[in-house]
Amino acid sequence: MSRYARQSILPEVGSSGQARLTSAHVLIVGAGGLGVPALQYLVGAGVGQITLVDGDVVDESNLHRQVLYRMADIGKPKAETAAQQMAALNPEVTVSPIVALLTPANAPALIAGCDVVLDCADSFAASYTLSDICLAQNVPLITASALALSGYVAGTCGGAPSLRAIFPDLPAQAGNCATSGVLGPVVGTIGTLQAQMALNHLLGIGQPLGQMLRYDAATLRSASFRFDQAPEPDGAAFRFISHTDITANDYIVDLRAPDEAPLITPTAQRLSVEDFTNGTHIPAPDQRAVLVCRSGLRSWRAATALQHTWHGEIALIAMGDITP
Repeated sequence: MSRYARQSILPEVGSSGQARLTSAHVLIVGAGGLGVPALQYLVGAGVGQITLVDGDVVDESNLHRQVLYRMADIGKPKAETAAQQMAALNPEVTVSPIVALLTPANAPALIAGCDVVLDCADSFAASYTLSDICLAQNVPLITASALALSGYVAGTCGGAPSLRAIFPDLPAQAGNCATSGVLGPVVGTIGTLQAQMALNHLLGIGQPLGQMLRYDAATLRSASFRFDQAPEPDGAAFRFISHTDITANDYIVDLRAPDEAPLITPTAQRLSVEDFTNGTHIPAPDQRAVLVCRSGLRSWRAATALQHTWHGEIALIAMGDITP
């Protein structure tokens, strides 16, 4: 117990709390700016089993904020590289790397049996997919996002309202770290808060579920609020599906430009979000509309426009970045 002496001496932890951490299983989705600090602190605390999911490789542009990685790691899978580093940090913890993107197809099995899930992917599609499945499986989800000089972390699901209760709609426009930039300590702060909320839940400290904290690095201020009574959205929400769930009868629209990606299927139409604003593109009554883009944002906007003129089922697919 000498490794954990400084935390197990706390009355909120003790030997029983340390035993709970040792027997816990945490899923971390994303091994980037948010996932790296969250992973390090959970491994340091002695969380017994961690599954780490990330399909990306280390890039030099990551290194200013993903400080676990080194120049020699460029081009290597993040999940495997991080797992190797964690074995050196704490051999008592098992970190199982999965080099794959989280999708609606693999998410249910990854979440099943976990005590808490950390959404460190910073992706619309991943966040809503995790929230939908965690809500259905009654598994706590610590979700977060960081961009430029601010970010937030929230404890959702597992008896608390879901991410959709906080953010029922996506923004009209959204940036990312490549287009809007981000300071390394911002994502480090938010990722560390994710680890703290996860530990609070596992140890029974406070009430992390149903709480959101926002952080502004420009003013060095934070604010938090509870959303325990936030209602889940009424009606059918737009759900993300995997490309493997497409059927022959679906009305498939690929919103990506020709130079962005090939059509997802030979039968898909190549349209834009604006093409759905005049009501000329309507699926047949017995079809399901499947709208495809890279991040999910354009698909969501097109679905919102289509919903005004057509009331059938709409599903979204986010294909992510093309891997060369």
